[in-house]
Amino acid sequence: MSEITPDLVRHLGVLARIQLSEEEVERLTGQLDAIVDNIAKVSEVATPDIVATSHPIPLQNVFRADEVGDMLTLEQALQNAPDAADGRFRVTAILGEEQ
Repeated sequence: MSEITPDLVRHLGVLARIQLSEEEVERLTGQLDAIVDNIAKVSEVATPDIVATSHPIPLQNVFRADEVGDMLTLEQALQNAPDAADGRFRVTAILGEEQ
């Protein structure tokens, strides 16, 4: 059993600037006690010969392979543009200065 007490929970509430009712202090005491106990159990199991993992199962890339396909022509890409110049989209300056 951990050393989480109602006084410690009240102190943590003061440090976090959270006003806790007595019901909340009782509930949080039990919850924090369970959390600390579970962390202690995990710490007992963790040994230097066990490699740390970020995921319990190996991950695989789910993306499809890149394949060359039909591409838009320059005219098709620019046909619905509100303004185009020299084969490019023309937009207004967003920083208030021309570049």
